[in-house]
Formats: sequence, structure tokens, C-alpha cells
Amino acid sequence: MKGSRGSQWKAAAGLLFCVTVFASADRPVFTNHFLVELHKGGEEEARQVAAQHGFGVRKVKMALQQEGFDRKKRGYRDINEIDINMNDPLFTKQWYLINTGQADGTPGLDLNVAEAWELGYTGKGVTIGIMDDGIDYLHPDLASNYNAEASYDFSSNDPYPYPRYTDDWFNSHGTRCAGEVSAAANNNICGVGVAYNSKVAGIRMLDQPFMTDIIEASSISHMPQLIDIYSASWGPTDNGKTVDGPRELTLQAMADGVNKGRGGKGSIYVWASGDGGSYDDCNCDGYASSMWTISINSAINDGRTALYDESCSSTLASTFSNGRKRNPEAGVATTDLYGNCTLRHSGTSAAAPEAAGVFALALEANLDLTWRDMQHLTVLTSKRNQLHDEVHQWRRNGVGLEFNHLFGYGVLDAGAMVKMAKDWKTVPERFHCVGGSTQDPEKIPPTGKLVLTLTTDACEGKENFVRYLEHVQAVITVNATRRGDLNINMTSPMGTKSILLSRRPRDDDSKVGFDKWPFMTTHTWGEDARGTWTLELGFVGSTPQKGVLKEWTLMLHGTQSAPYIDQVVRDYQSKLAMSKKQELEEELDEAVERSLKSILSKN
Repeated sequence: MKGSRGSQWKAAAGLLFCVTVFASADRPVFTNHFLVELHKGGEEEARQVAAQHGFGVRKVKMALQQEGFDRKKRGYRDINEIDINMNDPLFTKQWYLINTGQADGTPGLDLNVAEAWELGYTGKGVTIGIMDDGIDYLHPDLASNYNAEASYDFSSNDPYPYPRYTDDWFNSHGTRCAGEVSAAANNNICGVGVAYNSKVAGIRMLDQPFMTDIIEASSISHMPQLIDIYSASWGPTDNGKTVDGPRELTLQAMADGVNKGRGGKGSIYVWASGDGGSYDDCNCDGYASSMWTISINSAINDGRTALYDESCSSTLASTFSNGRKRNPEAGVATTDLYGNCTLRHSGTSAAAPEAAGVFALALEANLDLTWRDMQHLTVLTSKRNQLHDEVHQWRRNGVGLEFNHLFGYGVLDAGAMVKMAKDWKTVPERFHCVGGSTQDPEKIPPTGKLVLTLTTDACEGKENFVRYLEHVQAVITVNATRRGDLNINMTSPMGTKSILLSRRPRDDDSKVGFDKWPFMTTHTWGEDARGTWTLELGFVGSTPQKGVLKEWTLMLHGTQSAPYIDQVVRDYQSKLAMSKKQELEEELDEAVERSLKSILSKN
């Protein structure tokens, strides 16, 4: 029995009697705990009562046997307690939708789609384009949701993006991604899509000997008034030594997409962050690190990062891929070629379509969302949940937003996103400011670091003043005797450190370096850009290296007003204050308990 702050009784701990515990639906459950109130209270009375092992008539004012009631750990849910009934055979194995601990996973670690579905959002009226190796649009779990009008085959130049047959089913990638988004519900086939009433379009563009700028640009700009969301689970080679991104036509197509797509609200591009693991860095991937895309990393079913996950400061959020343990049901369950189903889809390839599905739910809740609204909603509603990594810890930026170098702002929360999206007001106009630039060559020492600073007013007083940050780019030109050993960090005026480039042990480049490469960070979202920015460059590795920084230009992107950021700051400060208050209250409770235990021990 514990003392309770604010109650009128003082102390009588340890007065416990053995009683019968009743456990029936019609009768209360009684415990062997009693709440005892003394007439006068105080230590002397407590000693006497404890010594007598009973209640003195003149001492005890009231004794109340404590009734038992239920409390459950938040996060744990039994699938039978969720009012969602699906007859699809793989539904209970889709732990990323509703995680009850299947396949050795962590209960509660999922996309929280159940809440969104229960609110009535299933992706109706939204079309997702899967840019990949084709879609088996004859699959019985996809056929009813297939949008033929919005589909095309840019590899064969025809309107039928069916996967090319191979004996090893190599071209199953797009079909698996499509099922994650739009597999139909309650048809006794495979599983259920995140947005199971959405439409899916096939954009076949990966299956040819070489990619071209024309094919990429054509795919990214295909039917931008019919397709709302484009999902891409591909990019430059994840070999840990490639630095590559979109070419001129594709860049223009993406710019046109966010400015003109969806009637001017902007096409939403979802990109898998990459599968190069600790050997690679997704800031070397110009697609995943673009401001115009939402870069999605993955977590496994127990909350850790997958071994193939890349880390970078441009990642905005995470969804899920397969489990690290060799449980055959720990993969992502979805549709497969020729009417089949699979439990073995994996990688950040699986993560991007899940995100596209969540975004489809949000669009159904509010079709007026712009491409930037979706990014803001992602930042505000993604959750740390139970994601964790041994190397990269969770931190808070200057306005209190919690982020992780691997997971971005956390795992997408479909329920929270649709609720916020429903009444969301479009974010203010976006502005761009060159915060400053240094063009003088600076040598990077073999040991130690090169530290440079830029002080900026973020174009204050001008039309393009950026008060609240969204994306920040450090456009860098640098050469090194070994590019892979180069490490670059940048710290904002509000103290947020972004790892712009980590060591890539397989990158032996000594000639090309980085030429005006736009390293991007989302970690300073909502911060005030004004003040001093710090750039640190150094080498990490066993062999001494040399390098020269030729250019650092700071590009600031954001708004002049963002009322919700002010609210985020107030909430953060309030939580800090409440946390301190709670700590004091807990200390007081512990002191009361220690006092009571001391009294009883003496008797």
C-alpha cells in the first residue's frame, strides 16, 4: 500500500489481510490491500496500529478493501481485440499492419493502419503509381484495383506493363510492391494492402539493359493528373562507392511534378532510401536525398535497423521490412507473380510502398494536401515507437522534434496522420535563400578536422526570408585522396548536428570527389536558420588522407510563417516543465514510502 499525494489520510502502510479473491464477470475482484484512514494520523498511531496487527476502534476512522481492476501495457494488442475482420489468409501474418508479436516481433510496432481503417479511410479515390519492373495486373488480388488508364510500359512502349517472364521470377519486384499498397480486402486471396481501396498503376521502366534519362523522366512525369503518389524502390547502385542522381530531364520532370502535378498541389514522390547498409550513405543517392522526394528507411519487426539499411540526414521517416531472425514468416507478406502470394518480400524496397499506402490514406482524408503538406504531416505524426539502434541514438532538434539519423522522425503512424490530415491547413508559401558561401580552397588535415563557419541572417528583410526551416542543403565541392574516408558534419545555429556524410569503406575514389553535390538534411525542420552554421570535415580510417574543400554553399528552404511550429515549441517546453514537475512528485512519493517503510521496520 502506497501513500497517495493530496489524500486526507496520513499513514498506515502494511496492514494487509489475506482475503478471498473473487473473479467472476458479475462480482468485483477484491485484493488483500486495504486503504486505512486514521482519526488523527501521525507516526505514533501508525506504530501502535502496526504493532497490534489490527484496527483500534479509537484509531481507525475508515478501512476500505481495495478492489482490483485491469490495466494493460500500452502498445500490446491482441488481434482479436481490434474490430477488423479480414478473411484474407495472409492478413494475420502482415505484422507491419497490426503487430501482435507474430514472427518473433515486438507487439505494437506497426503502421497503426487499424486506427485509420476504423475511421473509414482505406485509400478510396487515390491512385499510386508503382515505378518498377511491371505489375501482374491479372493477379486476382490486384485486378479489381488496377488503374489501366494510368499505366504504361516504358520498356516496351505499350500500355501493358506486364512483367517479362524469367525462370527465376526476377521481375516480381513491382508486383510485390503493388500488393503492399493496393491488394484487395476480404477476397480470400493473399493479404491486404495498406490502402486496400486505392487504385494502383503500373509504370514499367526498370527492365531494360540500361536506364536512360528519357525513360526516367517519362516515368516520373507519367499521368501527373491521374496519379497522386509515385512509389520508387530503386536508385543508383548500392555498392558503397557510387555517387549518382537524376540527370537533367529527370530533374526537370520532378520539379514539374511537385509544381504542376495533381492540379498544382504537387505529385508525391516516395523513395526507398537504399540497401547498401553501413557500407553506403543515402546522401550519395540524389533521388533519396532530393527535397522533392520523401525518403523512407526501414525497421525490422523488433524495432532495430535492418543490416542493409543506409543512414543519412535526408531520410524523413521509416516503415518496415523483414525481421532479422530467420523466421520464415518475418518477411513482408504480399502478392507475387502469376497469382501467387509470398511471405518473403524485404528491403527498403518493401518500405517505400508501405509509406505510399499510408500517404494514400491521408490523401483520402484530405485531397487538398500538397506535396509539402505531406512532408510536414510525416514529420509531425511519425513516432519513435520502439525503434532503436545501438549506434545512432534519438535526439531532439532546436524546436523539440525527435529524430534519428537512421529512422528520420520515426515510423509512420497512419491513424495519427489521417486525423491530423482531415483538418490540416495548407502550409505557407515556400522560400529559398542562399545563406552564405565560401569559395576559398581549404585543406582538410590528415588528422583532426577542418572547421568552417557561416553566419547568416537567412535573407531577413528580403522577400525570400526563411524563418522556419524545411530542407537545408550544403552544396559542397571537395576532393580527397580517398573519398570513402571522408566524414562531413554540419551544426545549425540552434545546435542540431546533422551527419551529412559517413565513411564508405568501399569508396576508393581519388579523382572525382563531390562536385557541387547537394548534401541535404531534414533534421533542422522548424528551426530558425539565423545565426552561425558550422561545417566539419575530417578523415576516418587507418591510413592518413589529404583533401581540399573548394566550395561550401548553404541553401535554406522554408517558410516565413508556420504557426504550428510555434505550437510544437510550446508543447515541447510544456512537456519539459511537466517532466520536471513529475520528477519532483515522484521524489516526494518515494520519500513518503521510505518514511513509511522505516516506521514499519522499527516495529
